Amino acid sequence: MKRTMQFLSLPNGATADADVLILPVPHEQTVTYKSGTANGPAAILAASEQLEFYEEDMGWSPLLHLKLAVLPAVEDVAEEPLAAYHRRLAETVAQLPEEALLIALGGEHSITPEMLFARMPAGGTVVHIDAHADLRPRYHGSIYNHACPMYRIRERGYQLIQIGVRSLHADEAAMIAADDGITTWFDRPLQQPAVWQALLDQLATLSGPLWLSIDMDGFDPALIAGVGTPQPGGLSWHQGLDLLQTLTNNRAVDLRNIDIVELAPEPSRVSEMMAAKLVLKCISYWGSANGYAQRPKDGSQVGVDDE
Repeated sequence: MKRTMQFLSLPNGATADADVLILPVPHEQTVTYKSGTANGPAAILAASEQLEFYEEDMGWSPLLHLKLAVLPAVEDVAEEPLAAYHRRLAETVAQLPEEALLIALGGEHSITPEMLFARMPAGGTVVHIDAHADLRPRYHGSIYNHACPMYRIRERGYQLIQIGVRSLHADEAAMIAADDGITTWFDRPLQQPAVWQALLDQLATLSGPLWLSIDMDGFDPALIAGVGTPQPGGLSWHQGLDLLQTLTNNRAVDLRNIDIVELAPEPSRVSEMMAAKLVLKCISYWGSANGYAQRPKDGSQVGVDDE
Protein backbone atom coordinates (compact mmCIF):
# COMPACT_ATOMS: atom_id res chain seq x y z
CA MET A 1 0.00 0.00 0.00
CA LYS A 2 1.32 3.43 -0.94
CA ARG A 3 1.86 5.88 1.90
CA THR A 4 -0.23 9.04 1.66
CA MET A 5 2.13 11.93 1.00
CA GLN A 6 1.78 14.96 3.25
CA PHE A 7 3.67 18.18 3.90
CA LEU A 8 4.59 18.88 7.55
CA SER A 9 2.49 15.81 8.40
CA LEU A 10 -0.63 17.96 7.94
CA PRO A 11 -3.93 16.54 6.76
CA ASN A 12 -4.62 17.26 3.11
CA GLY A 13 -7.36 19.72 2.28
CA ALA A 14 -9.64 19.66 -0.74
CA THR A 15 -7.97 20.60 -4.02
CA ALA A 16 -10.75 23.00 -5.00
CA ASP A 17 -10.38 25.01 -1.77
CA ALA A 18 -6.59 24.96 -1.50
CA ASP A 19 -4.45 28.09 -1.47
CA VAL A 20 -1.31 26.00 -2.02
CA LEU A 21 -1.05 22.84 -4.12
CA ILE A 22 1.97 20.56 -3.95
CA LEU A 23 2.24 18.23 -6.94
CA PRO A 24 4.77 15.36 -6.78
CA VAL A 25 6.11 14.57 -10.26
CA PRO A 26 8.55 11.65 -9.79
CA HIS A 27 9.42 11.44 -13.49
CA GLU A 28 12.85 10.00 -14.31
CA GLN A 29 13.45 8.76 -17.83
CA THR A 30 16.35 10.78 -19.30
CA VAL A 31 18.92 11.23 -16.51
CA THR A 32 22.49 11.12 -17.77
CA TYR A 33 24.56 10.90 -14.59
CA LYS A 34 23.23 10.23 -11.07
CA SER A 35 19.88 8.50 -10.87
CA GLY A 36 17.39 8.90 -8.08
CA THR A 37 15.38 11.97 -9.04
CA ALA A 38 12.24 9.81 -9.13
CA ASN A 39 12.62 9.49 -5.36
CA GLY A 40 12.92 13.25 -4.88
CA PRO A 41 9.30 14.23 -4.20
CA ALA A 42 8.68 11.54 -1.58
CA ALA A 43 12.01 12.32 0.12
CA ILE A 44 11.23 16.04 0.28
CA LEU A 45 7.80 15.43 1.78
CA ALA A 46 9.22 12.92 4.28
CA ALA A 47 11.88 15.43 5.33
CA SER A 48 9.20 18.09 5.85
CA GLU A 49 7.97 16.10 8.86
CA GLN A 50 11.07 17.37 10.70
CA LEU A 51 10.40 21.06 10.01
CA GLU A 52 8.82 23.49 12.43
CA PHE A 53 5.47 24.98 11.43
CA TYR A 54 6.77 28.45 12.33
CA GLU A 55 8.72 30.25 9.58
CA GLU A 56 11.18 32.61 11.17
CA ASP A 57 11.85 35.05 8.31
CA MET A 58 8.24 36.19 7.96
CA GLY A 59 7.46 35.53 11.61
CA TRP A 60 4.36 33.35 11.27
CA SER A 61 3.05 29.82 10.84
CA PRO A 62 1.82 30.05 7.25
CA LEU A 63 -0.18 26.84 7.24
CA LEU A 64 -2.39 28.13 10.05
CA HIS A 65 -3.68 30.64 7.49
CA LEU A 66 -3.29 28.90 4.12
CA LYS A 67 -5.13 25.77 3.04
CA LEU A 68 -2.82 23.10 1.61
CA ALA A 69 -3.35 20.04 -0.56
CA VAL A 70 -0.69 17.54 -1.58
CA LEU A 71 -1.95 16.03 -4.83
CA PRO A 72 -1.57 12.46 -6.08
CA ALA A 73 1.76 11.96 -7.83
CA VAL A 74 1.93 11.96 -11.62
CA GLU A 75 3.77 8.65 -11.85
CA ASP A 76 5.69 7.11 -14.75
CA VAL A 77 3.89 4.21 -16.42
CA ALA A 78 5.84 1.28 -17.84
CA GLU A 79 6.38 1.53 -21.62
CA GLU A 80 4.48 4.81 -21.87
CA PRO A 81 6.06 7.01 -24.60
CA LEU A 82 7.63 10.21 -23.30
CA ALA A 83 5.28 12.38 -25.37
CA ALA A 84 2.27 10.61 -23.86
CA TYR A 85 3.58 11.08 -20.33
CA HIS A 86 4.10 14.79 -20.85
CA ARG A 87 0.61 15.17 -22.35
CA ARG A 88 -0.82 13.45 -19.29
CA LEU A 89 1.16 15.79 -17.02
CA ALA A 90 -0.16 18.83 -18.90
CA GLU A 91 -3.74 17.56 -18.67
CA THR A 92 -3.37 17.03 -14.92
CA VAL A 93 -1.99 20.52 -14.32
CA ALA A 94 -4.56 22.19 -16.58
CA GLN A 95 -7.35 20.99 -14.27
CA LEU A 96 -5.92 22.61 -11.13
CA PRO A 97 -7.37 25.83 -9.65
CA GLU A 98 -5.66 28.76 -11.36
CA GLU A 99 -5.58 31.05 -8.34
CA ALA A 100 -3.67 28.65 -6.08
CA LEU A 101 0.10 28.58 -5.68
CA LEU A 102 1.36 25.44 -7.42
CA ILE A 103 4.63 23.93 -6.21
CA ALA A 104 5.64 20.96 -8.37
CA LEU A 105 8.30 18.62 -7.00
CA GLY A 106 10.46 16.69 -9.47
CA GLY A 107 11.68 14.49 -10.80
CA GLU A 108 13.86 15.61 -13.66
CA HIS A 109 13.78 19.05 -15.23
CA SER A 110 12.02 17.87 -18.37
CA ILE A 111 8.70 18.22 -16.49
CA THR A 112 8.69 22.03 -16.58
CA PRO A 113 7.56 22.92 -20.14
CA GLU A 114 4.23 21.09 -20.24
CA MET A 115 3.23 22.39 -16.82
CA LEU A 116 4.16 25.91 -17.88
CA PHE A 117 2.25 25.69 -21.15
CA ALA A 118 -0.83 24.49 -19.25
CA ARG A 119 -0.70 27.08 -16.46
CA MET A 120 0.65 30.13 -18.35
CA PRO A 121 -0.51 29.63 -21.95
CA ALA A 122 -0.57 33.34 -22.80
CA GLY A 123 3.16 33.82 -22.18
CA GLY A 124 5.26 35.50 -19.54
CA THR A 125 8.68 35.21 -17.90
CA VAL A 126 10.51 32.15 -16.60
CA VAL A 127 13.15 32.67 -13.90
CA HIS A 128 15.40 29.63 -14.13
CA ILE A 129 17.87 28.77 -11.34
CA ASP A 130 20.25 26.09 -12.59
CA ALA A 131 23.87 25.06 -13.05
CA HIS A 132 23.02 24.18 -16.66
CA ALA A 133 21.55 26.22 -19.50
CA ASP A 134 19.16 23.43 -20.57
CA LEU A 135 18.97 24.96 -24.06
CA ARG A 136 19.60 21.87 -26.20
CA PRO A 137 17.07 21.51 -29.04
CA ARG A 138 17.17 17.77 -28.39
CA TYR A 139 19.48 15.44 -26.52
CA HIS A 140 19.94 11.71 -26.95
CA GLY A 141 17.38 11.96 -29.72
CA SER A 142 14.55 13.48 -27.69
CA ILE A 143 13.07 16.93 -27.12
CA TYR A 144 11.81 15.61 -23.77
CA ASN A 145 15.31 15.20 -22.35
CA HIS A 146 16.21 17.02 -19.13
CA ALA A 147 18.81 19.01 -21.13
CA CYS A 148 16.08 20.60 -23.31
CA PRO A 149 13.35 22.29 -21.22
CA MET A 150 14.50 25.90 -21.56
CA TYR A 151 14.94 25.55 -25.32
CA ARG A 152 11.35 24.35 -25.59
CA ILE A 153 10.16 27.20 -23.37
CA ARG A 154 12.04 29.88 -25.28
CA GLU A 155 10.83 28.38 -28.57
CA ARG A 156 7.28 29.23 -27.46
CA GLY A 157 8.26 32.87 -26.90
CA TYR A 158 8.56 33.05 -23.12
CA GLN A 159 11.16 35.45 -21.76
CA LEU A 160 13.93 33.60 -19.95
CA ILE A 161 16.14 34.75 -17.07
CA GLN A 162 18.76 32.17 -16.10
CA ILE A 163 20.66 32.36 -12.82
CA GLY A 164 23.77 30.46 -11.69
CA VAL A 165 24.66 28.80 -15.00
CA ARG A 166 28.14 27.29 -15.04
CA SER A 167 27.90 24.37 -17.48
CA LEU A 168 26.77 24.66 -21.11
CA HIS A 169 27.53 23.62 -24.68
CA ALA A 170 29.07 26.06 -27.17
CA ASP A 171 25.82 26.06 -29.15
CA GLU A 172 23.91 27.04 -26.03
CA ALA A 173 26.36 29.89 -25.40
CA ALA A 174 25.85 31.07 -28.99
CA MET A 175 22.07 30.97 -28.54
CA ILE A 176 22.31 33.04 -25.36
CA ALA A 177 24.52 35.61 -27.10
CA ALA A 178 22.19 35.90 -30.10
CA ASP A 179 18.78 35.91 -28.40
CA ASP A 180 17.58 39.10 -26.71
CA GLY A 181 14.84 37.09 -25.01
CA ILE A 182 17.37 35.22 -22.87
CA THR A 183 19.24 36.88 -20.00
CA THR A 184 21.83 34.61 -18.42
CA TRP A 185 23.54 35.49 -15.17
CA PHE A 186 26.57 33.22 -15.10
CA ASP A 187 27.66 31.90 -11.74
CA ARG A 188 31.12 33.35 -11.19
CA PRO A 189 30.26 37.02 -11.88
CA LEU A 190 27.39 36.69 -9.39
CA GLN A 191 29.96 36.39 -6.62
CA GLN A 192 30.65 40.11 -7.14
CA PRO A 193 28.33 42.21 -4.94
CA ALA A 194 27.59 44.74 -7.69
CA VAL A 195 26.60 42.02 -10.15
CA TRP A 196 24.45 40.27 -7.57
CA GLN A 197 22.66 43.53 -6.81
CA ALA A 198 22.10 44.16 -10.51
CA LEU A 199 20.36 40.78 -10.74
CA LEU A 200 18.13 41.54 -7.77
CA ASP A 201 17.30 44.93 -9.30
CA GLN A 202 16.24 43.26 -12.54
CA LEU A 203 13.99 40.80 -10.73
CA ALA A 204 12.41 43.63 -8.75
CA THR A 205 11.35 45.38 -11.98
CA LEU A 206 9.72 42.40 -13.72
CA SER A 207 5.99 42.41 -14.39
CA GLY A 208 3.30 40.04 -15.63
CA PRO A 209 2.96 36.27 -15.33
CA LEU A 210 6.07 34.59 -13.92
CA TRP A 211 7.16 30.98 -13.42
CA LEU A 212 10.03 30.14 -11.06
CA SER A 213 11.93 26.95 -11.96
CA ILE A 214 14.50 25.82 -9.39
CA ASP A 215 16.91 23.05 -10.30
CA MET A 216 18.56 22.12 -7.03
CA ASP A 217 21.95 21.88 -8.75
CA GLY A 218 21.80 25.66 -9.01
CA PHE A 219 22.95 25.63 -5.39
CA ASP A 220 26.52 24.93 -4.28
CA PRO A 221 26.97 21.13 -4.10
CA ALA A 222 28.88 21.64 -0.85
CA LEU A 223 25.42 22.48 0.53
CA ILE A 224 23.24 20.22 -1.62
CA ALA A 225 25.12 17.18 -2.89
CA GLY A 226 22.01 15.17 -3.72
CA VAL A 227 21.38 16.31 -7.29
CA GLY A 228 21.43 14.53 -10.62
CA THR A 229 24.33 16.45 -12.19
CA PRO A 230 26.30 18.48 -9.62
CA GLN A 231 28.69 21.24 -10.69
CA PRO A 232 31.29 23.21 -8.70
CA GLY A 233 30.21 26.69 -7.64
CA GLY A 234 26.61 27.77 -7.28
CA LEU A 235 24.31 29.80 -5.09
CA SER A 236 24.47 29.89 -1.33
CA TRP A 237 21.34 29.14 0.67
CA HIS A 238 20.82 32.80 1.53
CA GLN A 239 21.34 33.92 -2.05
CA GLY A 240 18.55 31.55 -3.04
CA LEU A 241 16.30 33.05 -0.38
CA ASP A 242 17.16 36.58 -1.52
CA LEU A 243 16.02 35.66 -5.04
CA LEU A 244 12.80 34.15 -3.75
CA GLN A 245 12.02 37.08 -1.50
CA THR A 246 12.72 39.62 -4.24
CA LEU A 247 10.28 37.87 -6.56
CA THR A 248 7.52 37.39 -3.99
CA ASN A 249 7.84 41.01 -2.85
CA ASN A 250 7.44 42.27 -6.42
CA ARG A 251 3.73 43.04 -6.62
CA ALA A 252 3.93 43.69 -10.37
CA VAL A 253 4.46 39.99 -11.12
CA ASP A 254 1.91 37.21 -10.94
CA LEU A 255 3.91 34.41 -9.35
CA ARG A 256 1.69 31.37 -8.80
CA ASN A 257 3.87 28.60 -10.17
CA ILE A 258 7.13 27.12 -8.86
CA ASP A 259 8.89 23.88 -9.65
CA ILE A 260 11.72 22.37 -7.59
CA VAL A 261 13.46 19.63 -9.54
CA GLU A 262 16.46 17.31 -9.89
CA LEU A 263 16.81 16.36 -6.23
CA ALA A 264 18.39 12.91 -5.92
CA PRO A 265 18.18 11.89 -2.23
CA GLU A 266 21.47 11.05 -0.51
CA PRO A 267 22.31 9.20 2.73
CA SER A 268 22.86 12.25 4.95
CA ARG A 269 19.36 13.56 4.07
CA VAL A 270 20.75 17.10 4.12
CA SER A 271 19.77 17.75 0.49
CA GLU A 272 16.13 16.75 0.89
CA MET A 273 15.90 18.68 4.15
CA MET A 274 17.09 21.82 2.37
CA ALA A 275 14.58 21.22 -0.41
CA ALA A 276 11.77 20.76 2.13
CA LYS A 277 12.79 23.96 3.90
CA LEU A 278 12.80 25.72 0.53
CA VAL A 279 9.21 24.59 -0.07
CA LEU A 280 8.24 26.07 3.31
CA LYS A 281 10.02 29.32 2.43
CA CYS A 282 8.14 29.48 -0.89
CA ILE A 283 4.81 29.07 0.90
CA SER A 284 5.69 31.56 3.65
CA TYR A 285 7.12 34.30 1.46
CA TRP A 286 4.31 34.01 -1.09
CA GLY A 287 1.58 33.87 1.53
CA SER A 288 2.97 36.79 3.49
CA ALA A 289 3.37 38.95 0.37
CA ASN A 290 -0.21 38.16 -0.66
CA GLY A 291 -1.76 39.12 2.67
CA TYR A 292 -2.64 35.68 4.02
CA ALA A 293 -1.10 36.46 7.40
CA GLN A 294 -4.13 38.70 8.03
CA ARG A 295 -6.57 35.86 7.31
CA PRO A 296 -8.12 34.20 10.41
CA LYS A 297 -6.43 31.00 11.47
CA ASP A 298 -7.78 27.78 10.00
CA GLY A 299 -8.55 25.37 12.82
CA SER A 300 -8.79 22.45 10.39
CA GLN A 301 -5.01 22.26 10.19
CA VAL A 302 -4.85 19.94 13.19
CA GLY A 303 -1.44 19.75 14.84
CA VAL A 304 -0.09 23.15 13.87
CA ASP A 305 1.40 24.88 16.91
CA ASP A 306 1.66 28.63 16.35
CA GLU A 307 3.61 29.30 19.52
